[in-house]
Amino acid sequence: MNNLPLQLISEEIILDKYAKNQERSLDGTQATDQIRKRVSKGLSSCEEDQKHWEKAFYDAQVENGVIMAGRVNSAAGTDIDATLINCFVQPVADTASGYVGKRTGIYLALQQAAETMRRGGGEGFNFSYIRPDGAKVKGTGSKASGPISFMQVFNSSCVTVESAGARRGAMMGILNVNHPNIREFIAIKETKGTLDQFNLSVGVYHEFMEALLNDETYELVHTAEPNDQLIEQGAFQREDGLWVYETVRAQEIWDLIMAHTYGHADPGVVFLDRVNEENNLWYCELIDACNPCGEQYLPDYGCCCLAAMNLTAFVIDPFVQDTPESKFHWDRFVRGIHTAVRMLDNVLTVTYWPLEEQKNEAESKRRVGLGFTGLGSMLALLGLRYDSQEGRDFASKVSEVLRDEAYRASIELAKEKGAFPLFDKEKYLESKFIQRLPKDIQEGIATHGIRNSHLLSIAPTGTISLAFADNASGGLEPAFSWTYTRHVRAEDDSKNSYEVMDHAYRLYKENGGDPNSLPDSFVSAMEISPEDHLLMVAAIAPMIDSAISKTINVPEDYPVDQFQDIYLKAYELGLKGVTTYRPNSITGAVLEVEPSTPADLDTSADRKIKLDKVPEPALNSLRWPKRPKCPDGNDSKTYLVDHPESPFAVFIGDIVNGGNKSEPFEVWVTGEEQPRCVAALAKVLSTDLRSYDRGWLNAKLDSLAKTGGIPFEMKLPGQSDPTIVPSDVAALAMLIKHRCTELGVLEDVNDTPLLDALISKKEPKSGTDGTLSWTVDINNPSTGDDFVMFLKELVMPDGTHRPYSLWFSGNYPKSMDGLAKALSLDLRVLDPGWAAKKLRSISNLPEPQGDFLARIPGEQKQANQPSTVAYVARLILHRFHMLGLLDRNGYPVNEMGIFKKEEQVTGNKAGLKLMPGKNCQACGVNAVIKKDGCDFCTACGEVGSCG
Repeated sequence: MNNLPLQLISEEIILDKYAKNQERSLDGTQATDQIRKRVSKGLSSCEEDQKHWEKAFYDAQVENGVIMAGRVNSAAGTDIDATLINCFVQPVADTASGYVGKRTGIYLALQQAAETMRRGGGEGFNFSYIRPDGAKVKGTGSKASGPISFMQVFNSSCVTVESAGARRGAMMGILNVNHPNIREFIAIKETKGTLDQFNLSVGVYHEFMEALLNDETYELVHTAEPNDQLIEQGAFQREDGLWVYETVRAQEIWDLIMAHTYGHADPGVVFLDRVNEENNLWYCELIDACNPCGEQYLPDYGCCCLAAMNLTAFVIDPFVQDTPESKFHWDRFVRGIHTAVRMLDNVLTVTYWPLEEQKNEAESKRRVGLGFTGLGSMLALLGLRYDSQEGRDFASKVSEVLRDEAYRASIELAKEKGAFPLFDKEKYLESKFIQRLPKDIQEGIATHGIRNSHLLSIAPTGTISLAFADNASGGLEPAFSWTYTRHVRAEDDSKNSYEVMDHAYRLYKENGGDPNSLPDSFVSAMEISPEDHLLMVAAIAPMIDSAISKTINVPEDYPVDQFQDIYLKAYELGLKGVTTYRPNSITGAVLEVEPSTPADLDTSADRKIKLDKVPEPALNSLRWPKRPKCPDGNDSKTYLVDHPESPFAVFIGDIVNGGNKSEPFEVWVTGEEQPRCVAALAKVLSTDLRSYDRGWLNAKLDSLAKTGGIPFEMKLPGQSDPTIVPSDVAALAMLIKHRCTELGVLEDVNDTPLLDALISKKEPKSGTDGTLSWTVDINNPSTGDDFVMFLKELVMPDGTHRPYSLWFSGNYPKSMDGLAKALSLDLRVLDPGWAAKKLRSISNLPEPQGDFLARIPGEQKQANQPSTVAYVARLILHRFHMLGLLDRNGYPVNEMGIFKKEEQVTGNKAGLKLMPGKNCQACGVNAVIKKDGCDFCTACGEVGSCG
């Protein structure tokens, strides 16, 4: 055991997620000790000799590496009616109400799921029993709507119900590969926000895999009768009574699964036949679902009762050259395993059960799941590479000891407390897994029975590892990054930043190691090939009676064909399932399985315009990134615009920029009755005046000169007669162009870096299919503004989303049409830093008597907004932040070099690379990926739900 003080982030997690009542008033170390004492007391309350086991349970946590699951640490020993169980599986039958056999009807299942999530448990479901879209509903004479429609109802319920412990429940949805609606299920997450509370997996059978490997057809079937139209189209009933809705090529379905998993990180694949072949209780249950984290395959109403052994706690003399076996404290490991099994068994006795069915299921089988955490960190401490045969061999040995000692401990418990009620000696001993156990264990089971039907699971352990294991790598994963910075917002809206170190990295540094020259054994997740990830799972899987939660991280540019091979290799290696994660925007473009002719613009399936190629970024495009300092003043030309409703003055300043030639660099608008928002447009155009690209400036001014509004007569400079000007915006553009022409800056237009960096020179049009936009309602009571802002978005070739056009509808200052037109061009510059600079410049622009109270973008509280136009700018900056393009302060996350110099506020100073992903509820950036099986934000370091 090491004596390192708690990392600050560990202390915060402990106090925020696990400490209760007076524990919150202590420091992290004291709170940890009190949590362990509370847990020990709570779990020993069912023992005859409570004092003895209370001490034993405490010692196991302090000295022998036992870490109970998050729910146990959070609620054990408290008076909260929250379950100590992480997750459950819930049956769903093909009926709206009542039961079909022992399976629960849809709305009763929904009610039970809501109660379970309210008490703190996640849920897994197999929706395959629900009849497909188009099946007959004989009772009403209508046709069925299919399982996905009901999954939407479950998803909405999960959003609404806040679980105990203040996080919303997680859900797993499975549909079997032979279900007639399997295509829709696979593709469902193309639409952003659809089933976003679910992780999804396809239940795959040997029959399907054989058809795939032999390039054969496969039948999509169900017990429910199709409607007459489907029968006319070829649906028929087989001899076994099942209805065949469609016959497809297995390869077609497989390609669809791979395409969406590659592009959206869902669905995963579960090999259901293999799950049941390896099930110790093959004789009394059928398993067709798993919990949201995927570490336990469970029957109806089955539960995850989890704990983990911290493997780093058993390393002796880290970084000292010796055999790994001699540097691992096997005796303490064994002692910890035996105590942990008893603690888990007691969890089933003392926990609060949301449903009586869950209690009955647990008591009849007493299924538990002991695993480990910190495998990657442990191997680094022992000098073993995660992706080496030596590393796999040692992991296999550790897993074998874990397996054997857990079963021995459960036999001892059976001697004392009796075997689980559904134990059938002859049939239990026939299990494939039990037959792999040493003979003495099989004989012990035959003689004394066994207390728990299942004993082993490797869970993600993301948060408990961070809190109670000094951020050792989670579960069986390698370290994702050795160090990163985590940003946490405080109650006063300030931001605290913590350096977070992997346990092995921290020990190496504390022992005097050079962090810039890490030992060869320090290999992180993204440095390991997918095949080596799989081989580690294969080395451990034979020792695990339930399942292993493993995420195989692959680079964003990982080839499609090799990505598909991961899943085939997993099947060949005999694994029960596999999950991959490729960094992507989740809602971005989906992989096209068949090659197609590329086009400049297309409309993707989620109805966002898709861009297939991008230009090069514009580099060093500003003469003056900021307004040049002019201590002696500068020349300017003033024009009066005699607008009939709101006259105003325009000042165009110029400065000699080397040589003798004056160049315009800023525009100001003033006047007591000036048109609203024209001043904001002038400020935006000042940046265009300071660019090197005169072709860009000319194109923008020509575009604005056509902006409509309230037309009026105006005598332009150098003209004897007045002309009709379309609007105040047009007048501003015409005056700026006149002054630029007068100074000769539009004469020699050579390179046009900004124009060349437009992702599309004209606004992309979606056609009749339409496109999606980010839409916000804006209401400023001070000025009477009440309108909708539309920010149209497209999908870039890398899958990220980009705003490209700004529109307004409703009651708003009409001068804002010019601002929208100008900013729409800016939004289409490849480097988001260009538009960001414009938006920052007007995000604090006040308006006399135009300030108002509105919700802060991305937050729940309100604040005073300087003006309507400033609020619009803040909203657009927030959207860029949500998409992971800008940090919270409106500066680019990834610089493309558009400015020579620019003061920056960096959002992530860690060694961790920001990766596109789902939206982070903590910081708002689309940067949540799967790390160690858990949600992890690469922008702020937030650890979210697992699975």
